[in-house]
Amino acid sequence: MLESFFNAVKSLLSNSGFTNLSLGQAIMIVISCFLMYLAIKKQYEPLLLLPIAFGMLLTNLPIAELYHPEIFINSTGHIDWSMFASGKAGLIDIFYLGIKLGIYPPLIFLGVGAMTDFGPLIANPKSFLLGAAAQFGIFAAFIGALAFGFAPNEAGSIGIIGGADGPTAIFLTSKLAPDLLGQIAVAAYSYMALVPIIQPPIMKALTTKKERGIVMEQLRPVSKLEKICFPIIVMIVVIFIVPSVAPLVGMLMLGNLMKESGVVDRLSKTAQNELMNIVTILLGVSVGATATAERFLTWDTIRILLMGLAAFSIGTAAGVLLGKLMCFITKGKINPLIGSAGVSAVPMAARVSQKVGQKENPGNFLLMHAMGPNVAGVIGSAIAAGVLLSMLG
Repeated sequence: MLESFFNAVKSLLSNSGFTNLSLGQAIMIVISCFLMYLAIKKQYEPLLLLPIAFGMLLTNLPIAELYHPEIFINSTGHIDWSMFASGKAGLIDIFYLGIKLGIYPPLIFLGVGAMTDFGPLIANPKSFLLGAAAQFGIFAAFIGALAFGFAPNEAGSIGIIGGADGPTAIFLTSKLAPDLLGQIAVAAYSYMALVPIIQPPIMKALTTKKERGIVMEQLRPVSKLEKICFPIIVMIVVIFIVPSVAPLVGMLMLGNLMKESGVVDRLSKTAQNELMNIVTILLGVSVGATATAERFLTWDTIRILLMGLAAFSIGTAAGVLLGKLMCFITKGKINPLIGSAGVSAVPMAARVSQKVGQKENPGNFLLMHAMGPNVAGVIGSAIAAGVLLSMLG
């Protein structure tokens, strides 16, 4: 009787996570807990960093069998449906279909569009140039990743980190290099969270005190007709030029049209709140689950994080430098600081422009001016992703 009891205990222990935990899994559990600390205590992009970190924790718990990378066969886009038919797929495998099939990022863009006011961009179309300039970091990092020996498809996924747009990074990486999805997502959302820390030193280094204190003229009022026509026109033009980005831009503009039309308030509020929140949870957990110890604990991860930081920094610098040029051309009518908001971290990057400008001149209000390049950056990063997908997909 006693022997059978000990055998049962031995069997229980041998089939538990305690005796099957690898060193790599233990390290990833610590990393995931650290990311949860940053999300909860420091509030670094908590809406996505918390579910990503929790998904990372779940996937690295031994024998949990929640996520099976082998179901999603390499980067060719195939799925082993037999695993689902046999009931061997885990919970996160089911969630991950939303990424593999390209469902979650467009739905996130639908919510973003429903929450975004394109008025500042319409009132100051020159903001498009600043948003475009900030995407320079994407292509600079792409070239740098190629130089470091990454395959072209991997280099494209690394470069998109420079846009500081998490859903776009996930969308492109799921198409080009799904094996790097965990690293890319962690890098993209980490740098989005660190915008208030990374950007100000670059902005101050590239501008003078006088430039930072420039007060811009108030933006003109934008009519409702303009706001309704804008998403339709932009969608048509962008998709004609870069058809591969239709899922992202199409949903972004649909969300904005629902908001500005004023006739579908229920749909607009659902896109902004319930739908956005549900998809954010599923997206975050699914992305985090791809960060298994075997994939994440590599030298490539460190290189990706460093190149992502370089891409984001270059994009910020490019936006500020174009802002300086526009300041010179307009004889001091444009504050170069708003160029840094050309990255897609909405609205955080615009708030950083406001904060840095107000430090130099307490009476300076740059937020609405910076929102123009900021929302232009969302469109710009989506277009950049479409260009990379057309070239490399």
